[in-house]
Amino acid sequence: MIKKAFLLFYILFIFGFIQKTAAQSSINVPLNKYGIPVVSSEDTYLAQIAEDSSQEMILLPMHLPGFIMDLRYATRNNFMDERMYPSSVHYTFLRLPAARALEKVRETLLSKGLGLKIFDAYRPYATTEKFWEKIHDERYVANPAKASGHNKGISIDLTLIDLKTNRALDMGTGFDNFTDTAHADFTALPAHVLQNRRFLKEIMESNGFKQLETEWWHFTFQSMISYDALNLSFKTLKKLALKNPIPQ
Repeated sequence: MIKKAFLLFYILFIFGFIQKTAAQSSINVPLNKYGIPVVSSEDTYLAQIAEDSSQEMILLPMHLPGFIMDLRYATRNNFMDERMYPSSVHYTFLRLPAARALEKVRETLLSKGLGLKIFDAYRPYATTEKFWEKIHDERYVANPAKASGHNKGISIDLTLIDLKTNRALDMGTGFDNFTDTAHADFTALPAHVLQNRRFLKEIMESNGFKQLETEWWHFTFQSMISYDALNLSFKTLKKLALKNPIPQ
C-alpha cells in the first residue's frame, strides 16, 4: 500500500513538473533594473501568445460580458488621488485561464441574482512603480522588485453586486482601504458583512483564485503557468485583443 501511494505521488509530481516546465515561455524577455523580466514590447507579447495561447490577455467586458466596471485608477477616486490610467479606459484584462475561471464565477452568481463589480485587474508595471513610490508597504502595494499579480494579468479586485439594484453588497469597507478592518481575517463586523465576505471568498477560491490576506477584494488566480509582468498600454492590449479571436 505504501509503495502504491508513493508511486502515485511520484507520478503526480512528475506530471505537474512536466506541465509547469512545458508552460514556461522560451521567449527571451529583457530583465529590468530589479532583475525581473518585464514585457514592454508588443512583438515580445505576440511571440509569447503564439507559443502558448494561455498567455493571451482577454478583454473584459467585451470578450466576457456581464461585469460592471468601476475602474478606480481611471478616476481620481483612489488612494493616489489621481488618474493612474487614461480616463477613456472602461475595460481591463486577465490572462486566458483566469478569465475563464472568472466566467465560471459569474455563471454561478447569476443563479443567485448576483454579479461582479470590477475595480481593477490588469495594471501596467509602470503604475506599480508609482504606487511603490508613495506607499512602501507590501501589505497593500506590490514591491516592483517582485512585480504584482496585476502586472501579470492574474490578479483582480472586485466585489459582489445585487443584480436587481446594481448596488454592491456591504463588505464593511470600501476598496483601497488600508486598515485592519479590510483584512480578510478581521471579524469585528456585523454578521451580514462577514457572511458577504465569506461568500465572496468561497466562490472565488472554489474557482481557482486565492484571496490576499490584507484586502478582502483582492484575488489572484493560482496557476502553474509562469507569467511575466507586462508594461503594455491599455490601448495596445485592446487593439491586439480585438484583432485576435479567443483561443478555444
